[in-house]
Amino acid sequence: MKLTAPLLLLIFFIQSARAADVDTINIPSGSMHRSYKCVVVTPSAYKSGTQRFPVVYLLHGHGGNYANWITKVPVLRELADAYQCMIVCPDGGFSSWYIDSPVDSTMRFETYVGKEIPAYIDQHYQTLPEPRYRAITGNSMGGHGALYLAIRHPEVFGVAGSMSGGVDIRPFPKNWDIAKRLGEAGLQGANWNDYTVINQVDKLKPGTLALIIDCGVKDFFMDVNRDLHKKLLLAGIDHDYTERPGEHNWGYWGNAIKYQLLYFHQFFQ
Repeated sequence: MKLTAPLLLLIFFIQSARAADVDTINIPSGSMHRSYKCVVVTPSAYKSGTQRFPVVYLLHGHGGNYANWITKVPVLRELADAYQCMIVCPDGGFSSWYIDSPVDSTMRFETYVGKEIPAYIDQHYQTLPEPRYRAITGNSMGGHGALYLAIRHPEVFGVAGSMSGGVDIRPFPKNWDIAKRLGEAGLQGANWNDYTVINQVDKLKPGTLALIIDCGVKDFFMDVNRDLHKKLLLAGIDHDYTERPGEHNWGYWGNAIKYQLLYFHQFFQ
């Protein structure tokens, strides 16, 4: 059947009416005394005003910002509709590593992303404000941040993921401005030991946090992800772990987020 111009226009409007909405908002930080931009994706059903939704917090990598994910992976709109969830993409600064820096009091991104932003989103949106309906994941630095925050804040997040995450920063003392957040590694490297994801595993108890971790086999973070996987196995912490073909790039992350959102959807159910 050949579609006429009016029918095509009608289909376009129907699809547009059902499409998820993408908004950019400003979220204040009491701990840093300023505001940062944040992308919020709400599924089409949100417009009805009668339903509450689980939330996936999606973190960007080093050198990125709040707009990276929706710009690089616009299919997030369709995924929010498919899985009936909100997707929140906060700004984590150029190189915060999502920690409260022990050497720079102006960098309080653990507090901001781990506490202040979820509180703000729950206050201003129709969310299901419980850990079992909050997920957090991210790419690269954001993968580190997602696992770091979820392990340290089980009262906020019930499930977490990482895509190509820098899950052990200690092998990279000269990279990605980490020394600006933690100080030089030095002989002891106390800050580096205390603030790296792999050393947070001891805080986990079996069954308290659902985890999904993946990395491309040609990624420079491949070895540290394998090390984290082994440590989780030895600790008896259940988790989904995947290695697949890929490198440290948006082609990999645009594919990986589809699997992670499916995992989160099943957890929310």
